[in-house]
Amino acid sequence: MNKKVIIGIDGVPFDLIDEMSSQGIMPNFQKLKNTGVFTKMRSAIPEISSVAWSSIITGKNPAEHGIYGFTELKENSYDLGFPNFSNLKSPAFWHQNSDKRHVIINVPSTFPVQSMNGVHISGFVSLDLESSVYPRELLPKLEEFDYRVDVDSGLGHESMDLFLEDLVKTNEARIKTYQYLWENESWDVFMLVFTGSDRIEHFLMDAYLDKNHKYHNNFLDYFRRVDEVIGEIADRLDESDGLIILSDHGMEEIRTNFFVNKFLEEKGYLTLDPTKQGYNKIEVGTKAFALDPGRIHINSKEKYPSGGEFDKNLLLSELKELFLNAEFEGEKIIRFAFEKHEIYEGPLIDNAADLILVPNKGFRLRGTIEAENVFGGDVFSGDHSLDDAFLFVKSKNINIVPEKPTVEDVVLIINNL
Repeated sequence: MNKKVIIGIDGVPFDLIDEMSSQGIMPNFQKLKNTGVFTKMRSAIPEISSVAWSSIITGKNPAEHGIYGFTELKENSYDLGFPNFSNLKSPAFWHQNSDKRHVIINVPSTFPVQSMNGVHISGFVSLDLESSVYPRELLPKLEEFDYRVDVDSGLGHESMDLFLEDLVKTNEARIKTYQYLWENESWDVFMLVFTGSDRIEHFLMDAYLDKNHKYHNNFLDYFRRVDEVIGEIADRLDESDGLIILSDHGMEEIRTNFFVNKFLEEKGYLTLDPTKQGYNKIEVGTKAFALDPGRIHINSKEKYPSGGEFDKNLLLSELKELFLNAEFEGEKIIRFAFEKHEIYEGPLIDNAADLILVPNKGFRLRGTIEAENVFGGDVFSGDHSLDDAFLFVKSKNINIVPEKPTVEDVVLIINNL
């Protein structure tokens, strides 16, 4: 029976990995490119890791698996909650095929781990290592490797040198873990996700684009190391084994942040009480508000404490026009403004935002209820993009890859490898 291997490289756009492989930075991926299907893949909407990886591992859209973002408001309140793996309403592929033995390392939004046939080490956002590992007997070995669930991104706001040092240590511990489990566990399906790629692109996308940037070589060195692992894994596989390498979304350089709630406030759709905290600031009279990154919720009395009665169709029409005409320095900010029924289908569609925004290139959408300005920058130079995740599939049956694949197609591809 052939084995199946999935390598995830979080946040890597098609053009970036295509360029780095063609230019000799990732020679092992370059060797693979022509041995299978290498194509762009569309991410989830919104194009954030929690939603995209949930779709990748279930083969479902958010209205079926139930994950719409990193945050949600708790029922009938303005209190923020943080959905986790326990809130996923569709089974991950390793639970769909429990007769096969799986090793799953560092898939985002799979904390806390659940019992399974194999080994599971969850990824971002994992709150503690103990609840991130199944079976728990593996913990001492991970501690020996100095395993970290994620790089300390807080360091990137303080010292880029310290951030990069932690990035390397985190990556090396992950690589040691994969090598140990590959050699010491029996398995049918092996999945390893690198997430440092997303972190370094957020902070240093400008460093990749500028060859004279202080950290340009650090950026390249990270991907050189990932490519070494790709080569190592490719060499371990038999001809009959299947291999998938993919990202969950793309990444592009940021021009400015667009603070959606501040924009709604200035346009008269959102009223806030400055004496309160977070989304509890929302007052009676508010028509709409946003959760990250650009999920617009109508403040209806059926769902929210300070909600009102609105002609929903009229309000959605107003909001669409408002956002699609919003500009920054003469350029349109919003590319698409989707009503939920236009992009989602499933039993959980009522939980979706009423309007979901997709930005044009260069604009990063932020919910941030406390934002003081509509536009502004921060330490990030890169942000997620929708249409340019990448997918590579090496299989005897290359017809398993759709002409225009999306993250929801991945499970079917895995099953048919």
